[in-house]
Amino acid sequence: MTASTRPTVWFLTGSQGLYGEETLAQVADQSHRIQDLLGAVPGAPAELLGKPVLTDSAAITATVLAANADPSCVGLIAWMHTFSPAKMWIAGLDLLRKPLLHLHTQSDVELPWSTIDMDFMNLNQAAHGDREFGYVQSRLRVARKTVAGHASNPEVVARIHSWMRAAVGRDALRTLRLARFGDNMRDVAVTEGDKVEAQLRFGVSVNTYGVNDLVEAVTAADEAAVGELVEEYADTYRLVPELAAGGERHASLRYAARIELGLRTFLTEGGFNAFTTNFEDLGGLRQLPGLAVQRLMADGYGFGGEGDWKTSALLHTLKAMGRGLPGGTSFMEDYTYHLTPGSELILGAHMLEVCPSIAGHRPSCEIHPLGIGGREDPVRLVFDARPGPAVVVGLADMGDRFRLVANQIEVVKPVEPLPRLPVARAVWRPAPDLRTSTEAWLTAGGPHHTVLSSAVGSEELIDLAEMLRTELLLIDASTTVREFTKEIRWNQAYYRLAVGL
Repeated sequence: MTASTRPTVWFLTGSQGLYGEETLAQVADQSHRIQDLLGAVPGAPAELLGKPVLTDSAAITATVLAANADPSCVGLIAWMHTFSPAKMWIAGLDLLRKPLLHLHTQSDVELPWSTIDMDFMNLNQAAHGDREFGYVQSRLRVARKTVAGHASNPEVVARIHSWMRAAVGRDALRTLRLARFGDNMRDVAVTEGDKVEAQLRFGVSVNTYGVNDLVEAVTAADEAAVGELVEEYADTYRLVPELAAGGERHASLRYAARIELGLRTFLTEGGFNAFTTNFEDLGGLRQLPGLAVQRLMADGYGFGGEGDWKTSALLHTLKAMGRGLPGGTSFMEDYTYHLTPGSELILGAHMLEVCPSIAGHRPSCEIHPLGIGGREDPVRLVFDARPGPAVVVGLADMGDRFRLVANQIEVVKPVEPLPRLPVARAVWRPAPDLRTSTEAWLTAGGPHHTVLSSAVGSEELIDLAEMLRTELLLIDASTTVREFTKEIRWNQAYYRLAVGL
């Protein structure tokens, strides 16, 4: 699916030819009514496309194969309106390669008690038709999400939309091309990973390019385009005086603009939607890319510092899932703690690269020494993150599988101003508390690079992990270290047994 193609979710309705044409016409009409209810709620991340009522194995299989082949289709919703004998679904479900949501609903909210007859009962059989369908899905080990309730219920629609967002993210990851400029930071373990297994499991293609390939694109940037981009910076951000036109560091801002233009050109021409950099491998770059990376992330690109391609891929995935929602999503790193008893907080940041989509105010465009890397002082955006609920999630390669670790958090205002901290940052209170959160995260082997998102939440992550058949460990308000440790041990056994299933 291209960036300009609106993703679609196909709506399948199951029945059988036994009921006759008149009843099947009613089934089709009521299916359209359910689809209209779901489509009437704004904010759907994908377009719902209804398909003809399915009554035999050949039609079901043909529909599934067409969905598999359609690059715009990110998933299927199936509802057994009447009793659809599930043996008809075996061939199709066995071939299915797209995410599936099983909607357990019915045409009307209330029963017409005084007029119910056997014709009504024969038409409205989802209560046991969906049980037949649920059985065969379980028998075939089909990964799916099951949502029960009427399509007019906002909670039902919200859960379906969450699943749709996960399906959009899964599709973005499946087709992702990621460019690494140089390798990962030397001697660091968690940023390593099996790129072949990642392509097999997730679909993401990860390849390395020489930093000087990027330098060529930076050098070739048009001077007039550089000037236009610098003007955009001045209009969008609060420029410190030394970076403004006529300021003593204005040349550094122009070089930062040149980096952005070169990066955009390289990524666009190569069809990349995610990338990494590494301050230990800058080739002919005069600055570590800071401002450019921040702005590219704001446009939906994935990024990982120090060659961390797993976090870069995860960031682009969550960006795709959160498109159109309030809030933002950024590359992040737990840096240091505020350990006052009862008021413990985490201060997260990175050297330069925090996405302005999470900013709580107009960012300041500044220039400061980096202290490492041995290059010119880099330009960056500085701001505090917007307060509110969010989640941080990391992806680690555990050797025999990938593991997602997530923590529900509340982003808060810093306790005091941070006038001498020259980077963008977020301060948060982790659930259920800092001690439990950090002990659980460390026990899970969660990475130090994460994605922070106030746009998507735990339900979308759970759905995504199910679609990817990837382990997810969630730290939330109910977490205890004792039970969390048990879950890790149970998962270890499960994923060892599930290999090849």
